Amino acid sequence: MLLLKEAKEIGIKGVFVLSTCNRTEVMGLVNHPSELINLLCKYSGQSVKDFVNVANIFKGEEAIDHLFRTATGLESQILGDYEIVAQLKKAFKQAKKSNSMNAYMERLTNLVLQASKEVKNATKFSSGVTSVSYVATQYAQNHVADFNKKNVLVLGLGDIGKHTCKNLLEYTSNNNIKVINRTIDRTDKFRDNARVQILPFDKMEEEVSKTDVLIVSTSAETPIVNKEHLTGNKEILILDLSIPKNVDCDVLSLPHVSLVNVDILSKETDKTLELRNKEVGKVEAILEKHKNEFADWLSHRKHIPAINALKKSLQSIQNEGIDYHKKKINGFDTEQAEIISTHLIQKITTQFAKHLKHDNSSANQTIDVLQKVFNIENTINE
Repeated sequence: MLLLKEAKEIGIKGVFVLSTCNRTEVMGLVNHPSELINLLCKYSGQSVKDFVNVANIFKGEEAIDHLFRTATGLESQILGDYEIVAQLKKAFKQAKKSNSMNAYMERLTNLVLQASKEVKNATKFSSGVTSVSYVATQYAQNHVADFNKKNVLVLGLGDIGKHTCKNLLEYTSNNNIKVINRTIDRTDKFRDNARVQILPFDKMEEEVSKTDVLIVSTSAETPIVNKEHLTGNKEILILDLSIPKNVDCDVLSLPHVSLVNVDILSKETDKTLELRNKEVGKVEAILEKHKNEFADWLSHRKHIPAINALKKSLQSIQNEGIDYHKKKINGFDTEQAEIISTHLIQKITTQFAKHLKHDNSSANQTIDVLQKVFNIENTINE
């Protein structure tokens, strides 16, 4: 991705881009959010002013918390929707392939995925089926008589459209499925399926007017289907799965048209969502555990230079002491002395590390004392 490439070129370390059907997020290590905002606006063709009016900006611990909540479905449009995890994995993989990840982001993303996996396995937060694509398929079957004999048109093959088409093939026996997408290469996955007919985008108006079930999931910013497309009196169910909405509300003025959007489909999952809401506390406890683990890792990483400097100083004292006693004591056992003193150095540095970790408030004071006692350069704080 060009954004990742430029981020790397200008010195931004640790960055990835999450892109889904209804969100685009950029997360990275920068001095100020504007560095990422400018990149996102440049490659999305939007102005910074427009971005600020509609965007959410998270910094520091708030950004970390947002990533954990996103990965577990707490921030999904439908609570607990697990499809976001696959999209996050794809974003992380793409960033790693582009060499735009660093140790910080690697550790963070690994813990985020661990938390997501634990939520999936240890709670009922993702139980039941509430994905928009699945609910749309079930809604159509339940509300259209003889559904398997009806003409179905899927307009748009973004993530939701693609999953809806897969669900139609897996959970129904309908053999009259047509697919239209503006970009023809997105239809390749269904081209060899005998139950699916791929049509060019310029056939949209013609096909909309004669279909029984229309499923719209394009990425258009404004409605692309309106009442002018629905000529005649043929009854039609329209499922608008797009955000923003891609079907103009004026179609509701036609008596033969039924329009259902994501908000309506969400109400179909009330029982499942009620169960998931009860699990939110468990989910947040799991996230807190993994966030604390990341904080501990950061704290330890911050003090590594000081610990290494102490170890190096002690090893210098060790070498001087062993050399001194080798000259003074006949038959001095150098190997045994090295084993014992090395063990003591390890004990001292481990205890020092524990102190810095558990008494962060006095860590800087401790390091100052260490510098004076052992004559260690100030570079340990870098």
